[in-house]
Amino acid sequence: MSGGLLVAGTTSDAGKSVVTAGICRWLVRQGVKVAPFKAQNMSLNSFVTREGAEIGRAQAMQAQAARVEPTALMNPVLLKPGGDRSSQVVLMGRPVGEMSARGYHGGRQEALLGTVTDCLEQLRSAYDAVICEGAGSPAEINLRRTDIVNMGIARAAGFPVLVVGDIDRGGVFASFFGTTALLSPEDQALVAGYLVNKFRGDVSLLEPGLDMLYGLTGRRTYGVLPFAHGLGIDEEDGLRVSLRGAVRESVVAPPHGEDVLRVAVCAVPLMSNFTDVDALAAEPGVVVRFVDRAEELADADLVVVPGTRGTVKALAWLRERGLADALARRAAEGRPVLGICGGFQVLGERIEDEVESRAGVVDGLGLLPVRVRFDRAKTLARPVGSALGEPVEGYEIHHGVADVRGGEPFLDGCRVGAVWGTHWHGSLESDAFRRRFLAEVARAAGRRFVPAPDTSFAVLREEQLDRLGDLVEEHADTDALWRLIEGGAPGGLPFVPPGAPALPAAGGGTGALGVAGAGAPESRGTVRDPAPRSPEGWGAGSPAAVGEARKAREDENARSAAFGVADVHVDQEAK
Repeated sequence: MSGGLLVAGTTSDAGKSVVTAGICRWLVRQGVKVAPFKAQNMSLNSFVTREGAEIGRAQAMQAQAARVEPTALMNPVLLKPGGDRSSQVVLMGRPVGEMSARGYHGGRQEALLGTVTDCLEQLRSAYDAVICEGAGSPAEINLRRTDIVNMGIARAAGFPVLVVGDIDRGGVFASFFGTTALLSPEDQALVAGYLVNKFRGDVSLLEPGLDMLYGLTGRRTYGVLPFAHGLGIDEEDGLRVSLRGAVRESVVAPPHGEDVLRVAVCAVPLMSNFTDVDALAAEPGVVVRFVDRAEELADADLVVVPGTRGTVKALAWLRERGLADALARRAAEGRPVLGICGGFQVLGERIEDEVESRAGVVDGLGLLPVRVRFDRAKTLARPVGSALGEPVEGYEIHHGVADVRGGEPFLDGCRVGAVWGTHWHGSLESDAFRRRFLAEVARAAGRRFVPAPDTSFAVLREEQLDRLGDLVEEHADTDALWRLIEGGAPGGLPFVPPGAPALPAAGGGTGALGVAGAGAPESRGTVRDPAPRSPEGWGAGSPAAVGEARKAREDENARSAAFGVADVHVDQEAK
């Protein structure tokens, strides 16, 4: 078995995703073969792997940080919210149904523990180290019995837990202490310590508090990461819209031409894969902002209608806010509009939806000669093609099937005047195509904007990932992290009262990985705290997990049946 670590957080958005990516990048630079893992993710920002599986974009980004190909093994359960009370359940990269939160946490989630531990075991057999990311907070005591992503997976694997806290939002000491004190003795035995994230100022002023925290909990702090601008990489929280994006903060270069180019992104409900516009923001002189009022489109040179998990809901929202009329005026005036995936669908003539919203036939905005019918089967693909004379790569995630009835071909969609539509996510990351597209937009908008000839989105992303690795290497105790990853939580960690109520917990005892879970407090002293080892001490690992993921997907139907979800099942509560 390989070593491993679970990166948990005191709250959502504490920095678990970027810290996990930073640790992966630090390890791979030391010659360690490492893989990311998140048992269960809730996100509307997803990605399609080369074997055609849908996973969270955060895990795809972490795989890039680890310099490995992302697979379904790295995110076996993905929940895609369709509203406040229901989500689509994606199991091993394939949708298996819609379910209410009560239905999921009422027993179905616990049934997935075997699936996620199987995936983790396969990764551990193929890699030297697996860095797991938790979800929300491990101290959500109302959900602990069915937990498969925080302490549940840590107990099953015997992994030590590093708790990340965002000091920028305040209350980090109380969050660290409270998170620990709300866990059971068995869970606390795996909580090795803490990592402070987004610190501003003089670390020496923080050190007395860290010493007091150690006195209260018996747990050390493994690092204080400084606040760093421009590291908003691939947001994952499904219903929360980030207004900063992935590359937006990091590019400060002046425009290459005489003018800037202003891009307005309609912040539609259930927005998905809004990371599509990050490649636009990577261009010097391109200003990207999210908008929700019609008047905010007036000075935009390009309006983007992004993807959404609620196409009909987004269409109604555009009409209610006057944005639909503003888009129609733009089209009539020859001013650029780009629709991506769900945004492409709303620009069409008609939508027939008996799957996502069950609204039946709904009129679209009529800006493109396209009719869309929602199919129960989801399209998951990695298409390659060309547009505007340049090569393009992308990925598709949609239930809507488009019947294009006119216009000029544009990827899988069409173009009419200055209105473009496509299902392809990620197409703007193709540098030559993006430059040609922006030149067309500038010409239609009457702007003297010139795309920079040498902007590489892939290079910018690699630079960001290296910055994450630098933060870990320079501001964390990497020797101590080695000991955790290789040897587990140190022995003799004290119990912090009062602890959690005594509830049966998924993942307790001996887990599906054949690794004993943490014992009662009196048994904790048997766990040793090994000396550091150099990267060369790690095993070479076994073949890459891509083949294992393919094998795992062959068992998908059996797993879906065991989970008890039909392809189109919806709990009554969610209807």
